[in-house]
Amino acid sequence: MEYSFAVIGFYAVILGLVAPYIYARSEEYGALLPPAIAMVVGSVLWAALTWLGFKYTEGYIWIIIMVAMPLVMVFVSSRLAHSRIKAREAKLRG
Repeated sequence: MEYSFAVIGFYAVILGLVAPYIYARSEEYGALLPPAIAMVVGSVLWAALTWLGFKYTEGYIWIIIMVAMPLVMVFVSSRLAHSRIKAREAKLRG
């Protein structure tokens, strides 16, 4: 049985555990959002790169996925936190 995709799931869990320490405003979103974002990005990239012909034994597919998952996770989480802060401030102003 192929366990390569399970590595992506495990990596998403690790990223989710580390995410509160990477970005200071982690209280603006739930604890499950960063690993969910990472898992979605990893899954979509895995499917796209597999469809494009990348082999699981090549390092390129792993490097692309392992770099893109945390980058997108931090970017989306920070944008979400920023938008929630702005919405809260606008609501308080009335």
